[in-house]
Amino acid sequence: MPLRLDATAADFPARFAALVADVRAGGADVAADVAAIIARVRAEGDAAVADLTRRYDHVDLDEIGWEIEAPALDAALDGLPADLRAALDLAARRIRDFHDRQKPASNDAVDALGVRTGVRWGPVDAAGLYVPGGRAAYPSSVLMNAIPAVVAGVETLVVVTPTPGGTPNPLVLAAARLAGVDRVFRIGGAQAIAALAFGTARIPKVDVITGPGNAWVAEAKRLLYGTVGIDMVAGPSEVVILSDGRNDPAWLAAALLAPAEHAPVPQSTLHPPRAAAAEAVITAVEAQLATLSTATVARASWDRYGAIILVPALADAVPLLNTLAAEHAQLMIEDPEPIFARLRHAGSVFLGRHTPEAVGDYLAGPNHVLPTGRRARFASGLSVVDFMKRTTFLDCSAQGLAAIGPAGALLADTEGLPAHAASIRLRL
Repeated sequence: MPLRLDATAADFPARFAALVADVRAGGADVAADVAAIIARVRAEGDAAVADLTRRYDHVDLDEIGWEIEAPALDAALDGLPADLRAALDLAARRIRDFHDRQKPASNDAVDALGVRTGVRWGPVDAAGLYVPGGRAAYPSSVLMNAIPAVVAGVETLVVVTPTPGGTPNPLVLAAARLAGVDRVFRIGGAQAIAALAFGTARIPKVDVITGPGNAWVAEAKRLLYGTVGIDMVAGPSEVVILSDGRNDPAWLAAALLAPAEHAPVPQSTLHPPRAAAAEAVITAVEAQLATLSTATVARASWDRYGAIILVPALADAVPLLNTLAAEHAQLMIEDPEPIFARLRHAGSVFLGRHTPEAVGDYLAGPNHVLPTGRRARFASGLSVVDFMKRTTFLDCSAQGLAAIGPAGALLADTEGLPAHAASIRLRL
């Protein structure tokens, strides 16, 4: 059963602190294994990737083919049922429209002293997109990762996705073609991240890697940050829900189980105003678990990491929500705006009773690749900017340097850097 806390209880601060500090992990520490895989791929290139793919995915890349060619992508897209194709088209269109609004503008200005300054934004040359293929395959992840890169103007997009047994998911291939992906390779795991970071004879080297994955993928991204840009080190999913006690318990139950059915380690937290409301939701959760095909996984997550936190008033939940800094925050209340205005830390916020997290997962527009593990305190969801760089520039006229140069030279003298000072004074 889920953890139950009462914000008015004397022991609440200690118990809540323990909840916040609880590290949800999908297995034993994998750092040493991932470091070894990265070292192998760097030293051996394609040979290491082929061997590791044979070992973990039971796929002989040399026999079945490393790359899934364009005709297969076209066939997957053309073979979709009409209603599913329409749904993917709608999702792609909405995601593209939302991310078009994120594209930053360059600027260029000359100030009153004659000094020109500005910022020029431009895309990275190549991006690698990781698409999971283990417990489930997610075409939505393809759209959410590829479309911001396309909007940014990235020229080369490379998808890597594991295909256990050798058969790729046709929905993933269809989404890749729809999103504008150039190339798709049937590799996954830490070896795929390393191959993209270093480049091999077959796998292009990229500048940025994005996309969710298991613990090995997350650790590989963490270790390779700096060699290549990464979006974030993502962990198990999480949701916090604030309810005013006037929601249908079935709606709340479904919202709590949505992240739980991904894996045994997501965290679903509900903040209701009364114990009776909490009991009604728990009953609804049990009823829905009895009907879900994903019940075994969802129950493991709900029983181990679920939490019910009673709060005397909606405003009392705000500090708790900010401390939890969850991936998803659902404000299922009559007027969410006052709470939203005070909610500083969340990956994405879902306002009102009619905005389930799942609609954001698929097609509402905002990106579903979001910070987890309390990282929303300092990190943001995937965006167009993750596939771009900004370059500042400076152009001093003689007049401009005459105006600001003496002060710059003085500061250089103060810092004990005479060559810096001379590079300015010689021009004056």
